[in-house]
Order: sequence, then structure tokens, then C-alpha cells
Amino acid sequence: MDANYAGSDLMPVVVLLTAAVIGVPLFRKLGLGSVLGYLSAGLFIGPFGIGWFSDPGAILHIAELGVVMFLFVVGLEMRPSKLWALRGAIFGLGSMQALVCGALLTMVGMAFGLTLSVALICAMGFVLTSTAIVMQTLAERGDAATPRGQRIVAILLLEDLLIVPLLAMVALLAPPAKGALSAAPNSWIPVATALGSIGALVIGGRWLLNPMFQILARARAREIMTAAALLVVLGAALLMQQGGLSMALGAFLAGVLLSESSFRHQLEADIEPFRGLLLGLFFLGVGMSLDLSVVSSNAGLIIAGVLALMTTKALCIYLVARAAGSAHGEAVDRAVLMAQGGEFAFVLFAAAAAARVISPTVNANMTAIVVLSMALTPILITGHKRWGTTAAKAVGEREAAVDRTTSVLIVGFGRMGQIASQGVLARGASLTVIDNNTEVIKNAEQYGFKVFYGDGSEASILRAAGAVTASVVMVCINDKKAAAHIAQIAKDVFPGSKLLIRAYDREHALTLTKAGADYVIRETFESALLLGRQAVLASGASEDEADEAMDIVRRRDEQRRDLESAGGKFAGRELLLGTRQSAEVAAK
Repeated sequence: MDANYAGSDLMPVVVLLTAAVIGVPLFRKLGLGSVLGYLSAGLFIGPFGIGWFSDPGAILHIAELGVVMFLFVVGLEMRPSKLWALRGAIFGLGSMQALVCGALLTMVGMAFGLTLSVALICAMGFVLTSTAIVMQTLAERGDAATPRGQRIVAILLLEDLLIVPLLAMVALLAPPAKGALSAAPNSWIPVATALGSIGALVIGGRWLLNPMFQILARARAREIMTAAALLVVLGAALLMQQGGLSMALGAFLAGVLLSESSFRHQLEADIEPFRGLLLGLFFLGVGMSLDLSVVSSNAGLIIAGVLALMTTKALCIYLVARAAGSAHGEAVDRAVLMAQGGEFAFVLFAAAAAARVISPTVNANMTAIVVLSMALTPILITGHKRWGTTAAKAVGEREAAVDRTTSVLIVGFGRMGQIASQGVLARGASLTVIDNNTEVIKNAEQYGFKVFYGDGSEASILRAAGAVTASVVMVCINDKKAAAHIAQIAKDVFPGSKLLIRAYDREHALTLTKAGADYVIRETFESALLLGRQAVLASGASEDEADEAMDIVRRRDEQRRDLESAGGKFAGRELLLGTRQSAEVAAK
């Protein structure tokens, strides 16, 4: 922020937070989405609005970490096996979309009077879809884990990876500088540095990170786990940056390397608050960078450029999607969602301008075009949601229904959790298990169980573990307070899931039931009844007499529960005598 606020270091932070707190809820209330709220708030407080900030580049430089963290979270969801399964979509569908869109957008640029090299750079910059906008929209719609969402994620990954060869292409297209010939013999050094950075990241992620997190988890210092998560993301980004590669690529690779780790859900929950805030800050910075003076002086050219590039890209995406076998509704949805330019375009255009491949005027115009396309996207998505075809919605609902009916989350994997998991495993359900005891996790691995580290009483951990889309959440922990807390937050975190909880005693069971649990079982009640039934049989009763005696015990227990629920109390001895007398009557 600027001279007006030089006396207070907190003033810029307060202004940014105020703009976000006002703008985002307002635009979401209007049905326009949070991204457009951030963009509009940034434009309002930026140098081309009321002028509270004069250097949006400084904001964007910090806020790029939001995109870095976002790709780390995406990497956590992309297990190597899943990446291998998506290889066709990444390198087939993604490459086809990038090549077709790049060729046609280059022709559009040449139609606007640009040379081939300049048109190619501008076109490929616009090919790079905004990962932040698309992933934010998929997350808000709950589509990120569905098959159609995974296809979009695969295309985004390919486009994010393209930034590396595109920056190399800029270097090739750049006019020769003084001393270039003498530097030629060492041209292999950048390549070797990049490969060395990737190798170091793979080695560290494969053999060092898991042992480190196990040591930290045993210390049970929550803030240190958060610090370690930030260290991994920022360290991976820095390593790639030092190797001349994209910081986002480093974060994504770190996420992929940790995707099979038992600490995956804990890491995601730790990063999420920082990711959300920094991503919002990124959109604020993009809004600030929209130079209204450039837009006004070249309004006709920029508006025509936005319409031509977005229309051409949307048409390309639709045709590629249809050629790849997608239904009409899904193809239209993908075209609307991905028709804009993205944040990596700013990186590419800045590098091209610095290398004198494009002029400062072209850089300013293309930056304005990309920003406007990003600002228009939430409006187009909202319009498509309200008035578009219902085919894509039906596909999404079916895919979400499939996910929900096959997903079970178990919190706590002690003796009770292990036994309770057997039934759903026999049914072939998709099972996710979390526990905050590293010894339990280690022991479970010996028997082929994958248990993730995490405190199930934290809402962020439950969300990261998939409670939102689970059909059933079973809570098998022996912590009374934690179980009660989960029951209290269940309707907010996973309102569509059935909540089954282990209770300690009748009082605890009553608390859980009042909190909204769908089914509560006291941890020793059923086993005690079975033991009691065997005792009745051993005393000389028949099978029917034993069953009737146990039915009386159950009814008495239900009466006590109902009375306590209504606020009444029983004396324990009277209850015992009543049960005994009833049993004697039944035996006669």
C-alpha cells in the first residue's frame, strides 16, 4: 500500500480483508460466485479504482503462493495410480485440446495483425486456463472428485505443465543478445539444473518426508505439523524455482509424492486455510491489475480480442470434448468453464516482454484481455447454471450419487473400528480410515490396511478425509468429548451422511443422540447382553427363555433411557431388582 498508509503496517492487511469480507458474500448472494467478488473488490480498491493500492504486482507476487498451495492440494488428490489411470486424459485429451486451441487462437491473433511469433505467444498464453478459477468452481459445485471433474483436472495439469516448454520457446524466439555465442557451450547447465531439482524433490518426497511426519506426529504438537506442511509446500516450490522451473509444478509434484502418505488428510487440512486466503488474495491482485486506462484507450481492440479469443477457445474445447466421446451437456459445461485465459499467461507474457518477443503494448493489451476473460467467466458460469442445458447437471448428480453410495469413513481404528470395518469391506465399499495414533497406523499397515493420520474431531480433517461425500461416517473412538464434538458438527460438515457413533455409557449415548447421531451403540452393551444370555442358558434355561429374559433387559434399558431423556432419574438398586423380578416371572 502506499504513502497514505505508510504509518500503519496493518492498514493494507485490514483494507484487503475488508474488501474480501464485503465483496465475496455480496457477489455470492447475487449468485455471481466468489471469484468475481474478489476480482471486483480488487478493482475497486486498486490503482484504477479508488487508488488505495498502487502496486498490484507486489500483491500478485505474494499471492502466487495461493496458486502454489492449490496445486499442492490437487497433487495430494492425484495418487500415482490415479495419475497413471488418467494418463490418457492428461496426455491425450489435454494435448489435443492445447494443440487445437493453440493453432486456432494463433490464427485469430494473426487476423488481428500480429506476426506469427507474437500471435503464437499470445495464443498459447490464452490456452493456459485459469487453474484457480476452474478448481474453485469445481470445489464449490462438488465436482472435483467426479469423473467429469477429473477429466477437467487432467487437462488443467497438462496446461500447467506446458508453462515449462512455453518459457523455453520464448527463449528460442528471443532476439540474440550480446554474448549469446559465448554462452552457448554452457546451454546444458539449465537443463541439468532442472533435472537435478526434480530428482532431489523425488528423492526427498519418497524417502524423507514420511519419517519426518511420523516423528512430528508422535510429538503431538499441532502447530509444528502445520509448520511442517508449509515447509514442504514452500520448500518444494523454492527448489523448482531455483532449478528454473515453475513453483506450482514443484508444489504439485510434492503433493503427488505425499498422496500415498498416511498424513495426506492432515496435510490438506493444515494447508487449506492458507490456500484459501492466498488464493483470494491472488484474485484481488488480478482485479487490481486491470488497467482501465489501457482498456479505455484500446477499448475496441480489447473487447474484440476478448470476444474472439473466448469464443474460439470455447468452440475448440467443445469440439475436442465431443471428438473424445463426451456428451453434449458435458462438452458445453467444459467449454463455458475453461474458455478464459489463466494466471500462467501473466508469467508467459512477462517473460516474453522481458525477452523482447512481444512489445510492452501487446503485453498490456493481452494482460487486460486475460483479466477481463477471467472476470467474465463467473458470469458465464452463473448464466449457464441458470439457463443452460440440464444434461450436464444430470451427469453430475449421477456421478455424485455413485460416489456417495460407495464411500464410508471410519474415525478411529482400534479394536471396535477394525471389527466394524469388516462388513462394509465385504460389501466392496470404498473405505477411508483416520486415526491420530501413529502406532495404530503402523500396525494396521502390517495387515494391509491404509490408515491416514488425523484428528477426527476437527472439521477440516473430516472434510479432507471425504466426510462431505461419504454415505456413512462411523465414529469408533474412545474419547467421549471428541465423539460428542463430532456429533455436534456433523450437520454442518457432512449433512448428507449417516452418522454412526460408539458411546461409552447410557449418559454418553443420550448426549450423542440429542446431538443428532443417526445410530448410537454403547461399546460394552451388546457384548454384555450376549455374555448374560450364555449365563442364563448355563443356569438351565431354554433358548426361548434366554431370549425372553434378554428382551426384558433390553426393554428395561430402553425405559431407563427414555426416562433419563425426559429428565427423570432411577435408583440403580430399584432398577436391578425390577429387572430380576421380571426375569423370575418370565421364567415361571
